[in-house]
Amino acid sequence: MTDLFGGAAPYYAKYRAGHGDPAIDHLARAFGADGVVLDLGCGPGTIAIPLARRVREVLAVDPDEEMLAEGRRLAAGAPGLRWLRGDSTTLRELPPFGHVVMGRSFHWTDRRAVLADLDELLPPGGVVALVGPTRDPGEEPWEPVMRRVREEFGVGTWTATGSFQHTGEHHHDVLAGSPFSDLESGRYEQRLAYDLDALLGLQLSYSYTAPARLGGRLPAFVEAARAALLDADPSGRWELVTTTEVILARRPAPSRTA
Repeated sequence: MTDLFGGAAPYYAKYRAGHGDPAIDHLARAFGADGVVLDLGCGPGTIAIPLARRVREVLAVDPDEEMLAEGRRLAAGAPGLRWLRGDSTTLRELPPFGHVVMGRSFHWTDRRAVLADLDELLPPGGVVALVGPTRDPGEEPWEPVMRRVREEFGVGTWTATGSFQHTGEHHHDVLAGSPFSDLESGRYEQRLAYDLDALLGLQLSYSYTAPARLGGRLPAFVEAARAALLDADPSGRWELVTTTEVILARRPAPSRTA
């Protein structure tokens, strides 16, 4: 998965929707104002930046230096953030943390291995939080069009051993069989609107159509996508209602014996 999001960072920062204040507030309540939180696979700080205002510190960790650079730019020196290069295989090399959050990154990892490591690294009371789409999020209204364009250019998804793409096993089920099997969740709805440029930029934020993967075919891909989207809807405007789920996973409380 070398250069998985190569060239995507500015598009990710500009065109990926945030999770909204209610979802960030939910996380902040779980972590507490004195919490030190690892944002694993932080990207350009979609969670890390707003969360840092609500907890003591966020360790914003990502394997992509372009994403980290974009995050530093967006944060503009805001306190309570440390930007560190790393991934799910380097957890033991990071500074200590009390909780961990993953937004759209857990699905790239060997999930059971990550949870086993976190069971050793997190203190008692440590929370593993996931932020992302619900179990059955449905399909974006433009996805049938974009799927045909991706097929034309021969680009699809990457998979990682133990990941959702590799196994098809949902995060809920992986967590339920892990040391962090005490689950609770909240759901938060947003209505989003995209014009044509925003929708094209969104495509370039994805791993499977990141600029580095398209290479010299990037201009042709953008033009093909533009033409196909306008053919499907000449208005060039699309609306989407999304639901973000915040899953909080904790170790079960010890059972009491007589």
